[in-house]
Amino acid sequence: MQFSKPSLDRRAARLSKTASISDLRAIGKRRTPKPAFDYVDGAAVDERTADRTREAFLNCELIPRVLQGHQDVKLATTIAGGPSALPFGIAPTGFTRFMHSEGEDAGAASAAAHGIPFALSTMGTRSVEEVAAASGTGRRWFQLYLWRDREASRDLLRRARSNGFDALIVTVDTPVAGQRLRDVRNGMTIPPKLTLSTVVDAAWRPEWWFNFLTTDPLTFASLSNTTHNLPELIDSMFDPTINMKDLAWIRENWDGPLLVKGILTPQDARMVIDAGADGIVVSSHGGRQLDRAPLPLQALPAIRAELGPDVDIIYDSGIRSGNDVAVALALGADFCLIGRAYLYGLMAGGRQGVDRAIELIANELSTSLHLLGVSGIDELSREHVRTPWDPREETKDSARS
Repeated sequence: MQFSKPSLDRRAARLSKTASISDLRAIGKRRTPKPAFDYVDGAAVDERTADRTREAFLNCELIPRVLQGHQDVKLATTIAGGPSALPFGIAPTGFTRFMHSEGEDAGAASAAAHGIPFALSTMGTRSVEEVAAASGTGRRWFQLYLWRDREASRDLLRRARSNGFDALIVTVDTPVAGQRLRDVRNGMTIPPKLTLSTVVDAAWRPEWWFNFLTTDPLTFASLSNTTHNLPELIDSMFDPTINMKDLAWIRENWDGPLLVKGILTPQDARMVIDAGADGIVVSSHGGRQLDRAPLPLQALPAIRAELGPDVDIIYDSGIRSGNDVAVALALGADFCLIGRAYLYGLMAGGRQGVDRAIELIANELSTSLHLLGVSGIDELSREHVRTPWDPREETKDSARS
């Protein structure tokens, strides 16, 4: 019997015991004040879209083939005109340094170290210049919410391009803020307001509290320094009248790959590609905008059928594991984005927690590809997944009976 040596690095020791994103979530919940955790964990209204998205993944079956062994499996891919060492990257997230003081710095540095893209949100808490410094030679994408002030939007695009952001994600499912009831109940503002309840909630989380008080003030780095609750901030800054003319304006002002995020129907997918987008992100915003919206995982195969094999399709919403990535790729995605999964790691342990989240998903994906009998992600197909909502499966079941 051998005994493991005790570690003086408490964070590393804590993270080494995690075996899944759920483990990171549990640690993050313990170590993060309720308003910050709920901002990550919550969704719109009754949170049915978020819950059903997870149920959809869990109800899918992966179909293995035996006696199809390979020494190694290929996880690397090309997306939005550039390489990625893994078939997933870090999704754009807002208010990130509220979850942990290392925020986007940790996400960008970890993504660069793992050879995957990092996407910075318009509502991020680090500027494009700061993220460029943190990511170094890593790939970085910028996510745009179109402002009412078009010149401010144009300037933001110019800054992103000049700081090495090589792809633009335009989010189109947020003309107004979704009704995120947890945030309303928690009184979420930017910057955070200190009330008796928030002080009490944070007091027994000394590391978060110390970091919050000793690091630079928390703001949306690309927006205003004024104090608003989150729905008011979104509704005052962003344009609810956004339409196809605005997409054309963005296309004119961005000369790199352009991805449109928030697509849930084949018709909308076709419309934005015909308007000049280079690819799309199939997404329900993690269930944080329109509750009871169609599930992006169910929408994915029809969207792929509409666009054919040559258009980049990225899947976003509900990814928590390597198996989830495998399902999305098999159903038609070229690439995936992780949002909550990355933030759970961040809350659990800063940069080290983000590293752990990426490693957990990548390791499970590699193991699953071996067990499926494929040599890499390029071999994943519809035949590797059985879904409960596909009429073809119902027909097969009826024939068997």
